[in-house]
Amino acid sequence: MKAEQYAAEARRFGTYCRDHGDNKLYRIAAGANSADYAWTETLMKQLGELGCAYRPASFMQALSFHYYTIPGTWQDKGSATEFGVDDHYRTMAQAARVDELITGHSNVMDCYDPGKNVGLVLDEWGTWWNVEPGTNPGFLYQQNSLRDALVASLHFDVFHRHADRLVMANIAQTVNVLQAMILTDPDSGALVLTPTYHVFEMNKGHQDAASLRVDLPDGLPARQVDGTELRTVSLSASRKNGQVLISLSNLDAGEAADVELDLRGGAVAIARARILTAGDLRTHNTPPTRPRRSRRARTSRSRPPRPGCACTCPPTPSSPWRRA
Repeated sequence: MKAEQYAAEARRFGTYCRDHGDNKLYRIAAGANSADYAWTETLMKQLGELGCAYRPASFMQALSFHYYTIPGTWQDKGSATEFGVDDHYRTMAQAARVDELITGHSNVMDCYDPGKNVGLVLDEWGTWWNVEPGTNPGFLYQQNSLRDALVASLHFDVFHRHADRLVMANIAQTVNVLQAMILTDPDSGALVLTPTYHVFEMNKGHQDAASLRVDLPDGLPARQVDGTELRTVSLSASRKNGQVLISLSNLDAGEAADVELDLRGGAVAIARARILTAGDLRTHNTPPTRPRRSRRARTSRSRPPRPGCACTCPPTPSSPWRRA
């Protein structure tokens, strides 16, 4: 179906589906795949506000697009657990592209909706690997390593930077399918929390918080990946109830990241940190024999108030590694 055809159908059904009293509908138009900005422009043109200026009517409150992190080809997406250092960096570079895509769709929407009345929804995201050997190809069951956790944390940081336009972002699946938070074993009945689950849990403090601007005066460390620059440190920050939560990820498999945080307009009196790590980027939790191989470490430190603090984000060791 062409975008123009879909827009006509969306106008028809959007007109029929109406609010009833306090029951307000939130209509989300089915949007583009990845970088199809022409689809987004067509929807913004044809599904914008209709009627007089006194009481304009809109056919939609948001439109969507989806983007998966697939460093391989569609026919051979790669293994979730058997990969090398080059595979890791290609995956991070593909994940980081979500920032470019959100920016591109937002720029198109800004031309027709500078007031940002229409929201942008990333309705499907996450890693997509080959299914695990011996499983039904149609069930899309894949393992979940620390590499997937870094993909999730990188996405969350990007989402923060676009909080003015991005109103919703949904990882594709939650249990046993694609980049899931939970895996189950039908034989033993075991339930395993994946590394991705822990990233979601560690970031829940950002919910209903105010996104804070993050300035990087000295830039960020970077690597070249297939001709593209990949920044190997990712971070975001928010404030809620007088507390600041900072999420920091080191995407580099070999180098630690020393970061100095300067909290402008505030002071750090108590610093608490949690680290999600493992002995290898390929580490994954497997039911039922190894339910928890990735781990979170906690630290806490009290001191006189200061405007900032310094921290070292270690790399995830890779021993042994093969280059792909």
